[in-house]
Amino acid sequence: MDIENASLAWGLTRGMARALGLNLVEAVAEGWYTRADLARLVDRCAGCGLSDHCSAWLAVTPHAKRLPTYCRNKADLEALVM
Repeated sequence: MDIENASLAWGLTRGMARALGLNLVEAVAEGWYTRADLARLVDRCAGCGLSDHCSAWLAVTPHAKRLPTYCRNKADLEALVM
């Protein structure tokens, strides 16, 4: 994964989490989520070809109870809210 793709994947992953009211940086700093967990989310996002869909969704959805069905991190991120 190149730095540009990694940066985009991190931004989208963080954006999806924020839409659910989660702060992933804070979660890692507080120790209830690991760096390995976070890296797995970013890697999964980077392997997806729908970043344009995610960017468009995030542009019009500041808050959500559920993520779009195409989000590869949907289950993991939504589980953190429960």
